[in-house]
Amino acid sequence: MSLSYSPWLVSLSVGVAILVAYTSLQLAARVADSQPLSGKLWLGLGAISMGIGIWSMHFLGMLAVSLPIQLRYDIGQTFGSLAVAIVTSGFAIRIASSPKLKLTQLAVCSVVMGTGIASMHYMGMGAIRITPAIAYDPLLLAVSIAIAIVASFVALWLTFVLRSARYGRSARLGAAIVMGLAIAGMHFTGMAAANFAPGAVCLGGVAFNDNWLALSVGIATIAVLAITLMSLVFEAHLESGVRLHAQRLEEVNASLRHQVTHDALTGLPNRALFIERLQQAIDSPDSLRPLVAVIFVDLDRFKVINDLRGHSDGDVILKEVSTRLRQHIGEAGTAARLGGDEFLVLVQASDSQSVRRAAQDVIRRLSEPYYLGSVEIHLTASAGVTTFPFDGARPSALVSHADEAMYDAKNRGGNGLQFFVPGTTIFSPERLQLENDLWHAADKGQLELHYQPKVEIATGQIVGVEGLLRWRHPVHGWIPPGEFIPLAEASDLIVEIGRWTLDQACRQAQIWRSEGLRHLSIAINLSARQFRHPQAVSMIQKAIEQYELSTRDIDIEVTESIVMCDSDHSIETLDRLAHLGLKIAVDDFGTGYSSISYLKRLPVNILKIDRSFIVDLGTSVKSNAIVKAVISLAHSLGMLVVAEGVETDEQLVQLRSFSCNQFQGYLCSKPKSAADLAPLLRRQMKSPTSSLDEALLVGSVL
Repeated sequence: MSLSYSPWLVSLSVGVAILVAYTSLQLAARVADSQPLSGKLWLGLGAISMGIGIWSMHFLGMLAVSLPIQLRYDIGQTFGSLAVAIVTSGFAIRIASSPKLKLTQLAVCSVVMGTGIASMHYMGMGAIRITPAIAYDPLLLAVSIAIAIVASFVALWLTFVLRSARYGRSARLGAAIVMGLAIAGMHFTGMAAANFAPGAVCLGGVAFNDNWLALSVGIATIAVLAITLMSLVFEAHLESGVRLHAQRLEEVNASLRHQVTHDALTGLPNRALFIERLQQAIDSPDSLRPLVAVIFVDLDRFKVINDLRGHSDGDVILKEVSTRLRQHIGEAGTAARLGGDEFLVLVQASDSQSVRRAAQDVIRRLSEPYYLGSVEIHLTASAGVTTFPFDGARPSALVSHADEAMYDAKNRGGNGLQFFVPGTTIFSPERLQLENDLWHAADKGQLELHYQPKVEIATGQIVGVEGLLRWRHPVHGWIPPGEFIPLAEASDLIVEIGRWTLDQACRQAQIWRSEGLRHLSIAINLSARQFRHPQAVSMIQKAIEQYELSTRDIDIEVTESIVMCDSDHSIETLDRLAHLGLKIAVDDFGTGYSSISYLKRLPVNILKIDRSFIVDLGTSVKSNAIVKAVISLAHSLGMLVVAEGVETDEQLVQLRSFSCNQFQGYLCSKPKSAADLAPLLRRQMKSPTSSLDEALLVGSVL
C-alpha cells in the first residue's frame, strides 16, 4: 500500500521539533542555574512540556501520512507513548543539566534516550489498529534507531555545552535547528521503514479528522512550549533583578563598611580599625618580631597652618602626611588617622632599638618640606611610643599610653619622641580641676538640658525633641560636650549625670503634657557606662512612673558603638527596654564599626543617620547613594529614619525624595532651653496644620 505525505503537516511537525529542541536548551540552562527546590520544579514542568512537544511532533508526523484507508488508533497505547516521551524528556533535561558530563556517560545516556525516543515512536505506530499488522524494513528500522541514538548524543552534548550564559540566543537557535532536523529525520526514517500490506483494514480504535486534529495538536503544543519559554524568560528576568539588587546592596554595604572603618579625608584606617588590627597583632605574635609597637604621632604647630592658610590647605597637608605614612609603612604595618593632626602607626619589631629607629624614621619623613603651590612649608612632628607586652595588653590602654608619651614629647619642645613610662601620667592640673568641678556641676545648677526639635518631613510637624546636656561653667562659660562628656565617661560620674538628665527630661515631659503637648516625645541619650549599668532599665522605669508618664513620652538613644560592644548583653538590655514599650533609636549610624547584620537582631525602632553623611547631601553622588541605601535598608526592616545635622534646603529636598521620615538640624532650630523653645512649640499647638516652611521660619527667628 503506497504512502504519501501532507507537505504542511510535515512542515508543522519539523517546526514543532525545532521548537522542542530550543525549549530543551533553555530548560537545561534554567535547571542547571536554579536552586535545588526550584530546579526540581523546572525539571518536572520541563519534562511535561518537552515530552508533549516530542510526542506532538511524532503524532503530527503520523497524521501527515496519507493512506487509501481511514486509520484508527488505540487511545490507551497512544497516550502510553506520550508517557514514554515525558519520562525520556525528563531524563534528557536531568542529564544535560548535570555539573559534569563525561564522554562515556554521554554515550550511555544517548543510548538510553535514543531507545526511549524510538520506543515512543514505534509504540505510537503500534497504536494504529490495522490488519494485517504493520511490517518494518529491518535495515530502515535499525537506521531509525541509530539516528535516534546519534541525535540524542548530539542533542545532549549541545544542550550541555550551550546552557552557559555566554552563549546567546542565535547559538541556541542554530543548535535547535540541527537537533530538530535530527529528531524529525529519525521519525520519518521510521515511517519509511513501515510497510502497510495491500488490502489492509483498520478495525476498532478511534478515527480522527486528520487535518483538524493536526491543527489542534499543533496549536496546543506550540502554546504549551511558548508558555514554558515565556515562564523561563519571566523567571530569568526576576532572578536577574534580584541578583542586581543584591549586587547593589553589597556594593553599598562595602561602601558603608569602608566608611565606618576609614577616615573620610585621608582614606587611612580610623581608630576602630586600628584597634582591631592591633588586637590581631597582639593575639598573633610574630616569633621573629615579638614586640608590637604603637606610635602616636602629632604634627607640631599644625594649628598655625589652619589659622594662616585656611582649613583647605590644612587638609592638603594632612593628605600628604597620610601618603607619606602609607608609603613609609607599606604592608608591614598600619597607619591610621584619629582626627585633626593625630595619627597612629602600628609596627612589629624584634627589639626596642628597632622600635626607636622606626619612630625616628616616621618623624624624619614627616619633617620633610611640604609644598602648597609654590609655597614651602616646614613642619615637625612629636611621637609617643608604647610596646606590647611591656606596657599592657589591652589595645585601648596601649593607645592611651602612646598618647600620654606623645604629650610628654610635646611638653619637652616637640620634634622628638618619648617612650611611655609605666606609673606616670600627663593629666594637667587644669584638666583635673575641670573634672572636680564637673562632680559638683549638677548640685550647683550649672547643668542644663537643651532640646533640639525632630521634624516630620511629610507634615512639617515637630513630633519630638532630643535632650542634649550643656554645662555653663562659672569661670570658663559654656563647656562643649566634647570636652566634659569624656571626663564623665572616664568615671562613674557619667551614671549620676545620666540619672540627672533622665530626671530633667521626664520632668519637662510632664510639663509639656500638662500644656497639651501630648504628641511630643523626648529622646534621651544613654552613655556606654549608663547603658551597661545593672540598674539602667529599672532607673528609667522608675523615672517614667514617678512623673506619671507614658513610655510613648520618652525615647532611648544609644550609639551603634555602644550596641556593638558586647552585643549579647546589648541585645538583652534593649529587649528589656522594648518590653517596657520604649522606642529605641540607634544614634550616629555609620560612624562606628558595626555589622549591619545585627540590625535584624536588635529591637530598634529608629535609625539616626549621622550628620557626616548629610553634609554633602545633594552635592555628592556617593553621599546620596549611601543615605538612600541606609533609608531603604531601615525601611525594609520596619524602622523610622531620622537625619541629623540638616542645615540647608537642598539637603531637606534630597531627604524628602528619599522618603526619609524626620530630620534634626539648624535648618529648623539649634538646641535650646525649654523656655527658648516654647514659642515654636506653642505656635505649632495653636496651628497644627502649619506648613514646614512656617515652622522653619519661626525656628530661624528664634
